[in-house]
Amino acid sequence: MDTQAEDGFRLLWPLLFLQRTLPGHEYANVELERLILEREAANQNLTTDYLGEDLLASKNPAAQWLRQCVHKSAVDYCQHAGMDYPIDWSLQAWANVNRLGDYHDPHNHPHAYLSGTYYVRVPESRAPLQNRADVRPGCITFYDPRSAVNMNAIKDDPQVEPEFTVSPTPGTILMWPAFVMHFVHPNLSQELRISISFNLIIKQPSRYLPQQ
Repeated sequence: MDTQAEDGFRLLWPLLFLQRTLPGHEYANVELERLILEREAANQNLTTDYLGEDLLASKNPAAQWLRQCVHKSAVDYCQHAGMDYPIDWSLQAWANVNRLGDYHDPHNHPHAYLSGTYYVRVPESRAPLQNRADVRPGCITFYDPRSAVNMNAIKDDPQVEPEFTVSPTPGTILMWPAFVMHFVHPNLSQELRISISFNLIIKQPSRYLPQQ
């Protein structure tokens, strides 16, 4: 989005990021956790099988609730970005069950337009481990896609931080452009960390090509 003020200044290439807490998540998360653990018992590769069955295609009421919330959040995201027209997309979602020591390497989500994660269960405690003081267990970190842009930053420059870290709580939904690299920090708890990741893939993308 290119925004220009009357004094000639403009903001170029901003990155839109969504973080909100879904109302009613307390009840839905109980059922989502049951559904996910039931599926994991039948598929030990559930967390890495992100191209398998779409979790939110389930007829389970909690899954359908989350599916609607994801679509509503995506519509809000696009409208906030200035795309005030219907966009035809498909949704693919999969569960992540992280136990002690589990993490996800830095990665992005090819072939998708928007990506996101919803948090079902987040550990409240840490295992008594001898870790460094700067570890951020269970967090997710996003990296500025403009490589090394922070190298020229000076005091009070908003671009000084090359990364942004979120410490999620149950009910948090995050959404971002799918090309952004992100890293899921290790779970350092004996408790499970359960989330649902998703991609929004635009159907017939040639219909949405901009005039440049």
